[in-house]
Amino acid sequence: MCGISGFIDFNNQSTQNILHDMTDSMFHRGPDFGGYEFFQNQSCQVGLGHRRLSIIDLTDTGKQPMQFQHYWMTFNGEVYNYQEIKKELELLGHQFISNSDTEVMLHAYAEWGIQCVHRFIGMFAFVIYDTQKLEIICLRDRAGVKPFFYYWNEGLFLFSSELKAFHRHPQFKKEINTDAVAAFMQYGNVPTPHCIFNYCYKLKPAHVLIFNIQHSTFNISKYWDVYDYYNKPKLAISFNEAKIETEKLLQSAFDYRMVSDVPVGVFLSGGYDSACVTSLLQKNNPTKLKTFTIGVSDIGLNEAPFAKEIAKHLGTDHHEYQCTEQDALELIDDLPYYYDEPFADSSAIPTTLVCKMAKKQVTVALSADGGDEIFAGYNRYDYMMKHGKLLSSMPSIVNKGLAGIMDLVSADHIPVLKNKYNFHNRYEKLKSLLKDPSHKNVMLSLSQQFNEKQLNELVLKKYGSLETAYLSDSLTNNSYSSLSYMMAIDYQTYLVDDILQKVDRASMTVSLEGREPFLDHRIIEFAAQLPDNFKYHNGIKKYILKEITHQYIPKVMMDRPKTGFAIPIEKWLATDLKEQVHYYLNRQTIQSEGIFQADQVDKLVVDFFKGKKEYAVKIWYLLMFEMWYKEWMK
Repeated sequence: MCGISGFIDFNNQSTQNILHDMTDSMFHRGPDFGGYEFFQNQSCQVGLGHRRLSIIDLTDTGKQPMQFQHYWMTFNGEVYNYQEIKKELELLGHQFISNSDTEVMLHAYAEWGIQCVHRFIGMFAFVIYDTQKLEIICLRDRAGVKPFFYYWNEGLFLFSSELKAFHRHPQFKKEINTDAVAAFMQYGNVPTPHCIFNYCYKLKPAHVLIFNIQHSTFNISKYWDVYDYYNKPKLAISFNEAKIETEKLLQSAFDYRMVSDVPVGVFLSGGYDSACVTSLLQKNNPTKLKTFTIGVSDIGLNEAPFAKEIAKHLGTDHHEYQCTEQDALELIDDLPYYYDEPFADSSAIPTTLVCKMAKKQVTVALSADGGDEIFAGYNRYDYMMKHGKLLSSMPSIVNKGLAGIMDLVSADHIPVLKNKYNFHNRYEKLKSLLKDPSHKNVMLSLSQQFNEKQLNELVLKKYGSLETAYLSDSLTNNSYSSLSYMMAIDYQTYLVDDILQKVDRASMTVSLEGREPFLDHRIIEFAAQLPDNFKYHNGIKKYILKEITHQYIPKVMMDRPKTGFAIPIEKWLATDLKEQVHYYLNRQTIQSEGIFQADQVDKLVVDFFKGKKEYAVKIWYLLMFEMWYKEWMK
């Protein structure tokens, strides 16, 4: 795992020092070595930078940027099956000087061009500079595990693993994108392919960008699509056959993620996903896996006893760390630097803590993200399956009539209920769903924090709605089901922009490589074709995954409510963070920035401290944005 950066500058105003500054701003992503290559062409300057965290081939032969023939490459990630690809290339006459996956990827590109990506099993964001064709090829992995930002304005093309590198280039214009601000206040992140700055974007997962230097233009295309598998006919196999095949795929994917020349560990939370990863890796392994769990018991975040019990049952070398609430709170001030685009998932805090602790013993850690999106694990799937059908089955005239009555009666005028926690938000969401009970509106309603009315009142400047994967209609009628619809949307939105961004930044903060075994593309390609009831069965979420796990861990040990990394945001904002709320969300600051309506921010803050605890998440979103603004805009 590393950090990459670089530029194409048609203004010829860049320097080697600028390239160094951009690349070294991500020292935390790769403290082992910094590599920099600067090219002066007839029409422009090209820079390729690399910060290395040595994982595979620890020798100097694995350093980047790396050259083969007329190709130069800078690469972030891992291709786990590189040894098999290497053997195939050797049969075709290729010779290698290193044992790195980077060199194999370069040779694979020289042999097969862009099509080489279909041979890769792994996570990757890489750039290849073809000095003969004068092309820059930028490519991101299928699931979007590895980040890739780019900027194109006034003859300057920048790319990087993190936005902070762009700030080190003097020609970078950091103009805030108001549409992206509005989207952040909806989702707690800026959805791909958009970015918080104008002229700046995220390359979509499973996409390739090819920049033609001679014509100073670029083209973006898709090389893989999850909908290609959701749109296939469901497999006509028995549940037992599906379970056997799923386990084979999981075993292969998990085993690949253990390929490393440095120590590897596994995050074990006590939930099904991490328990599945751990059990399959440990079952035939004579060496004890290193497993890691964190608990912050004084805020009620403590799955450590469950994880310890599972670790004991499986026989892992288990490490449990107990942190205090103060340890968690002290991380908040650092979040805007490492998450250099506004980001509001509070579970970034415990995720960073567990990475920090694991780094003391290992350089690579497996994280079990993706199980919920692939095998139907989220509570919102329950909501859709149980309540979505009811809403859509009610006659349209009834739905619209009820919504009309609710339009006339404010939530503030409903006795008793108006004092219930989060009633106002739920009231507005129900009204929206009655007006439009479509699956698309249900998904948006469950994913967004502010409704349109609240957002219009909050954002000062006029904004537009961003085109995102939330609005995809790529699921065909023949393959359509509400569950498949939600899972495919989550795989391209919440997983990419929240979960994967969180784990990437949290792990890289402490120079730890995070690997995602569930995000092997072969798993989603197979699971997407399984019948829905293999994944969501009689109200049981992740049914097939649970049945596989129960073969190695007794059901009685696993059967408990899903907890996750819950943080007591309400409590913190009302106590420990109260001073920061007043400092960052004060009227003078909000007015001077000209982004939010000061009156509306004042109202949210006052109402929250008067007892409307349902505003906690909204206040947290505002606080995270303002802390980011101070870090990067002032």
